[in-house]
Amino acid sequence: MVGIIQEQHPDRCRLFMQWKQMDWPILVDSLNLLEVTAVPITLAIDEHGIIRHKSLSLQDAETIEGVFLNQSFDAPTEEQRSASANPAFPDIESLRAAAERGSEHDLRRYANQLTVWGGPGQMGEAIGAYQEANPNHHPDDFALDHFRLGVAFRKRYDSDHREADDFQLAVQHWKTALDLDPNQYIWRRRIQQYGPRLDKPYPFYDWVPEARAAISTRGETAVDLAVEPRGAEFAKPLEHFETGAAAVEEPDPGGRIHRDEGQFVHAEATVVPPVVAPGETVRVHVTMRPNLETKSHWNNEAEELAYWVDPPTGGT
Repeated sequence: MVGIIQEQHPDRCRLFMQWKQMDWPILVDSLNLLEVTAVPITLAIDEHGIIRHKSLSLQDAETIEGVFLNQSFDAPTEEQRSASANPAFPDIESLRAAAERGSEHDLRRYANQLTVWGGPGQMGEAIGAYQEANPNHHPDDFALDHFRLGVAFRKRYDSDHREADDFQLAVQHWKTALDLDPNQYIWRRRIQQYGPRLDKPYPFYDWVPEARAAISTRGETAVDLAVEPRGAEFAKPLEHFETGAAAVEEPDPGGRIHRDEGQFVHAEATVVPPVVAPGETVRVHVTMRPNLETKSHWNNEAEELAYWVDPPTGGT
């Protein structure tokens, strides 16, 4: 048995596997290279271990005996068998050289391989290759490029090479991809993972504390997560928007406290989804980062952090 996940963060699946004591291989397809629109999926694998059909539908069940089960397939050549038995790290330099010739296919292939196999410091180059591909003739590929661009932006955001707008750009590209292909369940869930509670089908990672507690009870050490789930990923769905019972007053309406315009602390804000119709809700992710260039640090000596938002015109 082999599983395939579409996760942005595969180590969360590893934690889930440890919790449930799953001992079969799980493959990672963060870029949706299989181009599936929903899960679960069915793959038809022949007697030699080669995938012959993917994304089989219920209607295919009526003809599966004729097109697959009753068929015999040629065995792979020795060269093919050797290649599959000993998969090699892709030759990034050869892919880069091909991409420099500028064909859309080579640019996409280079960007895909670099996003999967390259380190965080190479995500900028992968992002540039996706952007340069600029597919004008294949709308489906165009949507895929936007989704994968979002994956690369978020991957860079989760690293020490992050740039301030990476998370917002990831969400914008995922939204553009979904607008081009609104039937894409995988891409819709990626946005909902970080989105408002009114648009959530279920809490995405509320199981993490329970998993860690159960693993600890067994006397094991839980798998470390490179990126801890945040509030939006724990949040449960809501049918109605909740508001505070008491009015909240601006903490310094007279402007007497000195304002930091970013010299010491940067406030990064990401809005999910990036665009909504009137009356719809968004979730705003706010991250406060001390400015390392000015050697700033955070000590909370005065009082706990307060974050005040002046809603835009028409917003509440």
